[in-house]
Amino acid sequence: MAGEMPLLGFGLPVSGSWATPETMRRVARRAEELGYASLWTFQRVLWPADGSLGPAHRSVLDPVVALAHVAGHTERIGLGTATICAPFTAPALLAKTMASLDVVTGGRLTVGLGIGWLPQEYAAAGVPLERRGARMEEYLRCLHALWTQDPVEFAGEFYTVPRSHLGPLPVQQPHPPVLLGGTAEAALRRAGRLSQGWIGSSTHDLAGIGRDIEIVRDGARAAGRDPAALRTLVRVVVDLHDAGAGPGRRPFHGSVAQVHDDLRALRAQGVTEVFVDLNLSPRVVGAGVDTAGATDYAERVLDELAPAAWDSV
Repeated sequence: MAGEMPLLGFGLPVSGSWATPETMRRVARRAEELGYASLWTFQRVLWPADGSLGPAHRSVLDPVVALAHVAGHTERIGLGTATICAPFTAPALLAKTMASLDVVTGGRLTVGLGIGWLPQEYAAAGVPLERRGARMEEYLRCLHALWTQDPVEFAGEFYTVPRSHLGPLPVQQPHPPVLLGGTAEAALRRAGRLSQGWIGSSTHDLAGIGRDIEIVRDGARAAGRDPAALRTLVRVVVDLHDAGAGPGRRPFHGSVAQVHDDLRALRAQGVTEVFVDLNLSPRVVGAGVDTAGATDYAERVLDELAPAAWDSV
C-alpha cells in the first residue's frame, strides 16, 4: 500500500522486569542497526500505593540515567524523553542535566517535557498543583534563557536565576529541540507557541489526532512561527497478531501490514514521528508476565517493524 511513513522510534526498556542494563543495551544497539530514528524514555517518580496507575508504572528507571547508559553503546540514533515532568526540577538543574546529556551524546538529544498531573508526585516534589499552566509558561522561558544567554539572568514570578554562566552549553544550537506533551487545548497551543513540537499520549484518539495537530499549528501561527517546522510525536503500543485482526480492530493491533497501514494513516494526519513503546504493553509489563517471553516478544516487534525493511513493504 502506497503512502508516506513517519519516522519510527522505539521505547527503551525502562519499566518492569525487562528494564535491565543488558536488555537496554541490546535493544538500543539493535534499534540502531535496524534503522530506527530514535529511542525514548519516560518519567514516573512515584507509584501510588492504591495501585491506580497499573503495573506498567510500578517500577520505572530514571529517564535521563537510562538514556545516558545506552548513549555510550550507540553512535547515531536519536535519544529523547517523552516525557519529563518539568515542574519537579528547577529550570537551572534541568538545563544543566540536558546540556550535559547533549554534550556526551554528540547532539542527539530531544527534550520532551510535560506538566505532570499526579497529585502524589507534586506533593513529593514540593510543588503546588495550582497554576500549573502559568508555571510551565515561565519555566519554558527560563529554560530558553539558560541555554541561549551567556551570562544568563532571569527574574520571574516562579523562577529566578542570578546573573551567571551555565556551562557547558548544548551541542545543538540554539538548544536541543523541546517537545511538549499535553491534551488540553491550552497545552496544545502552548506547544505551538513555545516549543519545537508536540507529543501525543498513548491514550490519544488517533482517529482524530489531526484536529489536535491543527490546534498546535494554530498556536505557532499566532506566535508568528512556521507551523510546518513543528515535530509531532506519537507514542503507540503495538500488539502484533500473525493472522491479523478483523473489522473494528484497534489501531496498532494486528498484523505487521496492518500496523504499517496505521503508521501511514497517522502520517496522513500530520504526525511526523511515532515510537513504539512496549513499556506500556500488557504482553511485556504486567502482573505475572514471564520476563523471557516478554523480551522475546519485544525483540520480535523490534525486528518485524524495522524501518530498514520498509522498502520491501
